[in-house]
Amino acid sequence: MFLFSEYEPFWIFLTISSFIPIMAFSISGALAPMSKGPEKPTSYESGIEPMGDTWIQFRIRYYMFALVFVVFDVETVFLYPWAMSFDIVGISTLIEVFIFVLILIVGLVYAWRKGALEWF
Repeated sequence: MFLFSEYEPFWIFLTISSFIPIMAFSISGALAPMSKGPEKPTSYESGIEPMGDTWIQFRIRYYMFALVFVVFDVETVFLYPWAMSFDIVGISTLIEVFIFVLILIVGLVYAWRKGALEWF
């Protein structure tokens, strides 16, 4: 039998977490200034007119460098819980973490050889 009373904290949390963003967008929409001047549809609102074409093509290396950084930065976050409970988890987890770090090193070497870590 499905009991709704067991899920009351979930429904309360879902209601509150849905209500907060709706209220934030409603308040910011009501209080934000709505000025529609001639400068609004231009590319830059800083007062400097753009010279030439405003579409500049960036090199993909900048994005690849950022992506590799984010991947390895997030992966090191996974090592933190293991380091905090190292004395509890035992030797099997040590082997798993060693394999995890080995996979990270292989990915780093691959990215290095492909040239994703070169800035220019």
